[in-house]
Amino acid sequence: MPPVSGQLRPTSTDSVSSLPMSSSSSAENVDCTAISRPLTLYNSLSRSRAPFQPQKPPYVSMYTCGPTVYDCAHVGNFRAFLTYDVLKRVLTYLGYDVDHICNLTDVDDKIIKRCEREGVTLLELTRKFESKFFDDLEALNIIKAREYPRATDNIDEMAKLILDLEKNGLAYQSDEGSWYFSVSKKEGYGTKLVDLKPEEMKLGASGAGAQRDMDADEYDAEKEGARDFCLWKAFKPEFDREDATWDPVVVMTGPDGESVERNIGRGRPGWHLECSAMARKYLGDTIDLHAGGVDLKFPHHENEIAQMYTKDSDYVVYSMQWVLFDKICDTSKNKGANCAPFCNCWIHNGFVNIGDEKMSKSKGNFLTLRGACPTADDVRAYRYLVVSSQYRNPLSFTEAALGAAKGALKRLDRAKQMIEDALSVEGVDGFATGSVGGSEIATRVEKELANFEIAIADDLSMPRASACLFSVVKAAETEFKRVAKASKNDGEDTNEVTLDFTGLAKVKQALEQMDKVFGIYYDVPNEKKDESNYIPGDTGDSEGIPEEVMQLVALRSAAKDAKDWDVADSLRAKITELGYAVKDVKGGVPIVTKA
Repeated sequence: MPPVSGQLRPTSTDSVSSLPMSSSSSAENVDCTAISRPLTLYNSLSRSRAPFQPQKPPYVSMYTCGPTVYDCAHVGNFRAFLTYDVLKRVLTYLGYDVDHICNLTDVDDKIIKRCEREGVTLLELTRKFESKFFDDLEALNIIKAREYPRATDNIDEMAKLILDLEKNGLAYQSDEGSWYFSVSKKEGYGTKLVDLKPEEMKLGASGAGAQRDMDADEYDAEKEGARDFCLWKAFKPEFDREDATWDPVVVMTGPDGESVERNIGRGRPGWHLECSAMARKYLGDTIDLHAGGVDLKFPHHENEIAQMYTKDSDYVVYSMQWVLFDKICDTSKNKGANCAPFCNCWIHNGFVNIGDEKMSKSKGNFLTLRGACPTADDVRAYRYLVVSSQYRNPLSFTEAALGAAKGALKRLDRAKQMIEDALSVEGVDGFATGSVGGSEIATRVEKELANFEIAIADDLSMPRASACLFSVVKAAETEFKRVAKASKNDGEDTNEVTLDFTGLAKVKQALEQMDKVFGIYYDVPNEKKDESNYIPGDTGDSEGIPEEVMQLVALRSAAKDAKDWDVADSLRAKITELGYAVKDVKGGVPIVTKA
């Protein structure tokens, strides 16, 4: 990572989360002479599809927005995490070495409010939901990132970033002590990933309400501009907590080489600041890929760009010293803190919808993973439903869609098992690599595998990849039917009817090759019942009923109100499957009991 002006005062808190890592290596350990294959991606920054060009191939730096750990993530959230997983798997398949960082937001207004409501510490609440998040990642067979840094472990880096922005004329401190980003001084704000006019970004206008909601900014009374967003929220005793408050000091190098301590004041970070600071710390000034849901384009990702972005033509290697920083980074152009491009390619996935609405906690129409998918088959089906879709399009989560995905998986499982049984009896190793001459199946498999690789390299065209997968499966199914039909013909010598074992071995090999991207052939771990996650005063339920059951009950009530009886019946069936019964009360709240 190129040096930045100033240095951080050492702290006793390790800012790196001690969480499971992937096998990705760092940029310094990459063999840049390795060959990686071409990939085309839709870049939200250019609004177009273009060849993906990492800075130091095959090394790829990838930053993704993680969860806010005040509650369980819902299946809409997990579409984003599954999209990251497919992207990473495709990159790896094509020969790239992915260095993936995904943040954890473990301090914000929602977290503080829930801590107060439940009488627990910040650490107790956030560690509980971190654990649940990682359990769900494991259930969905999502490959872990190298690191999952927590916001609370990277406060000093955020303080340093604020002071860099102040030096460039883009940050200011209000009289009450909060720090804000001055949007009016940032040319092109709101136009990098979206096309918003200034009047559309004012509070109260279309789009600005979204910014206010997402910022959850309780401290905007003394902002200089209505569009300015909060970088650091000054401590407010009537709202804030001591265990969610920091007082960072940054040691800067002055113009004469002297050390100068800067204190930004007691408080806590704003949401948009976190990702910028952690991306810079863990992946350097310029990253290759940044991914998130389409709802994060504005304001979150636009704000990240504003904090860090500069034009490609202005890319410079800058000095660690403040005095040289002033000379190299021309503040008249209002560059961000990096004086370098922040990210070269932005990937955004579409929403998951319930009915015609985006699934979200604010709308109250969300389902947790285990609430929506109570069985192992359901969990695998949800993974397949998401990874086989076009990631940029909206995805409707319905009982019918999940049922279709379960049916597809049953077909895939059955075909794979039949092939393995046949090959084990025949003594074929299942990895035929020799000539395919004479085997029509093997020839077809090689063609479909080539089409599969073309599809995944074409902006992750997973529907086309799925078609290739099932074409391979159909070849095997047709072969089994051929032999079964021939064996039933009375006048035919069945001893002469044999399976194309070379072709079936090629099918097995292709299924395992394609599964490196799909990730659907796996055993779902049992849901963990870890008492260490228990929070006093929080049962996670209503009157002893699990939270996911109560969510289903609420959705069923909404479906009944809308006279959508099929959905209501399917939700009742799911409640029953979880071991509970629901009894309707005329004019009242449904009664839920253990079945």
